[in-house]
Amino acid sequence: MKFLYSHRTRAADGQRVHIRALTQALEARGHDIVMCGPDAGEAQKLDAASRKGLTALLPAPVYECAEYGYSLPAYRRLKAAAVAAAPDILYERYNLYFHAGVWLKRKTGLPLILEVNAPLAEERAEHGKLALTSFARHSQQRIWRAADMVLPVTDVLADYVRAAGVPEARIEVIQNGVEESFLASQDPAPVRARYGLEGKLVLGFSGFMREWHGLDRIIEFLADSRRDDLQVLLVGDGPAREGLEKLARELGVAGQVTFTGVVQRAEMPAHVAAFDIALQPAAVPYASPLKLFEYMAQGKPVIAPSSANIREVLNGGEDGLLFGDGGFETALSRLVDDADLRARLGGAARETLKKRDYTWAGNARRVEAIAERLKANS
Repeated sequence: MKFLYSHRTRAADGQRVHIRALTQALEARGHDIVMCGPDAGEAQKLDAASRKGLTALLPAPVYECAEYGYSLPAYRRLKAAAVAAAPDILYERYNLYFHAGVWLKRKTGLPLILEVNAPLAEERAEHGKLALTSFARHSQQRIWRAADMVLPVTDVLADYVRAAGVPEARIEVIQNGVEESFLASQDPAPVRARYGLEGKLVLGFSGFMREWHGLDRIIEFLADSRRDDLQVLLVGDGPAREGLEKLARELGVAGQVTFTGVVQRAEMPAHVAAFDIALQPAAVPYASPLKLFEYMAQGKPVIAPSSANIREVLNGGEDGLLFGDGGFETALSRLVDDADLRARLGGAARETLKKRDYTWAGNARRVEAIAERLKANS
């Protein structure tokens, strides 16, 4: 089949990883992918740079109107791509105020699959970054309801889609996944040697460092533990890094905290392999964290919050150690002190991932099946 992939993503972070991984997996299954989005190509390197653009220059209401207005030139590009490529399926990554795909579907009848990674109207309103709240929620509902199939990344997120009036028959949850490279055996020794981690028990985190990741708790745990054998390895970069470096200096543990900076995808499996304990100190309640599946694929014992979205993937005490309010430090201490528990949980996590096929190849098969049904019925 031929997929026309529509998106409005400029960020070179986990969003870019998701787009690239899924489209490459679909191509590996023999499908043609026609990309239609911002000029930054699929070969763009990952980085942690802030891309505020017009958000820093325009008043919030004006910027949000501009977001909606962007749909018009995006629609024209999308329509031109559809005319040139004659696709079978339109696949769009949802973004707030982005109606290009819906307009093309209505104009051409092309079946629309909509991938939803967050309820952006609610998310931006909660963080004080939304001015036109009613307009945003109405826009979001219209986009979700117009799609032939909506693919939220968790069942928690699916509840938002259901509440917006999308019928259950047009909703299918597809969690995030990992590339096949994460399932390959990795030698941790080179990464450990690069950062001077030999002989250390490594507490690892990977990803773009944001305030809501709770990484300060790791550094505070390190200071409270007073153990010289512990080393925190933070793989990535982001806006929270400066504050974390400052905290580590203030608590006297800067020498036990290693910041790698941005690591490109090809090197990420080897970095995760260097972890002894994989950390997810906090999670957005409706998210499907990419890092969670990367940890699982490498057979690492995972510590994560016992929130509903995490419990969709991990069973506490069986293939991960999940904690409730205030329980992070206790759970982490337990893993630090128990090598057998680490080995058992890590092995079980890998088996869970393989059994449920939390891979991009598996997701491509799921998307393919949905596309085939829609094409047959169109």
